[in-house]
Amino acid sequence: MKQSPGSPLLAALTAEHTALLGFVALLEREQGMLVENLTDQLLELSEQKSTDALGLNELAEARRSLLQKNLPELSIDTINAWLATYSPQGLAVWHEVLALAERAQHLNRTNGELIQMKLRHNQQSLAVLSNAVNKANL
Repeated sequence: MKQSPGSPLLAALTAEHTALLGFVALLEREQGMLVENLTDQLLELSEQKSTDALGLNELAEARRSLLQKNLPELSIDTINAWLATYSPQGLAVWHEVLALAERAQHLNRTNGELIQMKLRHNQQSLAVLSNAVNKANL
């Protein structure tokens, strides 16, 4: 029996979806640690985040490669049309992948802003302490 042209892509999309679910959960944990000021646990989490991001890049590249074999151009419209024809289940997973990627991007941006706020606060605190030490030495 011949395999549908959408089958390998469905498998790739499903793997990417699963990885994105884990990555979003990791970013949500990171955000919780930042809000709760649990900075000692962030280093371990950042290593996992880097590893997961590399894995996601590999999965996205595998998906792109499969799509390029079947499509002359990779645009949202052509991908949606091709999946609707050859893998309706894949189309649903593709939409979830896009939504999860957007959620991950938003979380990552917010976490970066939280880190910048904490960094500014720490720098201000250091400046105040440094100034106090200099006055005490006078």
